Amino acid sequence: MTPTKRRARWLAYLAVLGPGILAAVAGNDAGGVYTYASAGAEYAFRMLWLLFVITIALIVVQEMCARMGAVTGKGLSDLIRENFGVRWTLVAMLALLVANSFITMSEFAGIASALSMFGVPGYVSVPLIAAAVWLLVVKGDYGTVEKGLMVIALLFLAYPIAAFLEPVPWGTVLQTMLVPSGQWIEASPHFILLGIGIIGTTVAPWMQFYVQASVVDKGVRAQDLPLQRADIFSGGIVANLVAFFIIVVTATAFLGRHQPIGSALDAATALRPVAGNFASLLFAAGLLGASVMGALAVPLTTAYAVSEAFGWERGLGQRFRQAPLFYGLYTFIIAISALVVMVISATGKDAVLIEAILRAQQISGMITPIILVFILLLINNPRLMGRHTNSRVYNVIAWGTVALVGVFILAWLATELLPGLLG
Repeated sequence: MTPTKRRARWLAYLAVLGPGILAAVAGNDAGGVYTYASAGAEYAFRMLWLLFVITIALIVVQEMCARMGAVTGKGLSDLIRENFGVRWTLVAMLALLVANSFITMSEFAGIASALSMFGVPGYVSVPLIAAAVWLLVVKGDYGTVEKGLMVIALLFLAYPIAAFLEPVPWGTVLQTMLVPSGQWIEASPHFILLGIGIIGTTVAPWMQFYVQASVVDKGVRAQDLPLQRADIFSGGIVANLVAFFIIVVTATAFLGRHQPIGSALDAATALRPVAGNFASLLFAAGLLGASVMGALAVPLTTAYAVSEAFGWERGLGQRFRQAPLFYGLYTFIIAISALVVMVISATGKDAVLIEAILRAQQISGMITPIILVFILLLINNPRLMGRHTNSRVYNVIAWGTVALVGVFILAWLATELLPGLLG
């Protein structure tokens, strides 16, 4: 390949770069950080196998959504309405709205927790960050928001850095993750719920709407799919490497204690033997970056999806008066989420914030199969996708993900309603 062709290929890749990386990395939001940290703190390396499996699922599902966006030129909500009708669209949008409202609250809870470590109370930090996020979206455009998210994503480097500051038992880590054993599952409601939370935060429903809308907004076409796949694959791997390091670092710090995380300060204090005196700064930086990224992306994705589903004017290229319902919904989600967290923060109960963050991911996990079924039915429709329908391997992985979440949910119900049934 000549230097000119190589340069042209890199420029083409940079043109489609963004949707896959941002969607995957934004999944490591406040809920992601706390869910992964809780998995490491309470169960050491035992849940790494699930992260490994769900990484493959994340890449496959996001590639499917990017492919649909490039081939049809339409977002996921639009396709659901056109192919399943208004009633099923209402079901999908209600599921998304419920999940995303809780997740947005968890983002502001993460902001409050991160900045409380520096003595800034939540009732001060939350409205300030909420106003900044709102202004960036309402006064900016897609390119500005995307660049802002890319910069914030750099804060995730805090976790891999922490993992290499002190020795980690890498042999044990890899063996526990890759060699099947009885430690991979535990018949307790808490273990299973945490597993659902890992699935919910890694393959979150809102991420699929985001990546497809972004592909459409950037004008990615079917001929650009090879380069777009590189964006999707690299995003999934990088994002879940960060998740991997969060689990490894917290597992090393908490090893043998199986201690729940009650606050951001608990996690930072426990990391000190692993990450040194900069533990608080590292954890707070990563958590703040994760939370701000989620607070930007989740309500914006919700507003896009709902507006698209019902044919409202939408898009960051529009002004408030041109798309009042789009910006109004976005503003409402930001305002109500920030208000709830401000009230909780004023009580000084950090444990309530952490519980809210974890519950949001578990709700997201339980809603994930609903959205995945819609995606699978659409992607396998030859009328829509032509020759770009799923391969057999993709279908096995995607339907397997739906089944995996279903098994976790049934197992949780069984252990909650019939304790002792599973041993």
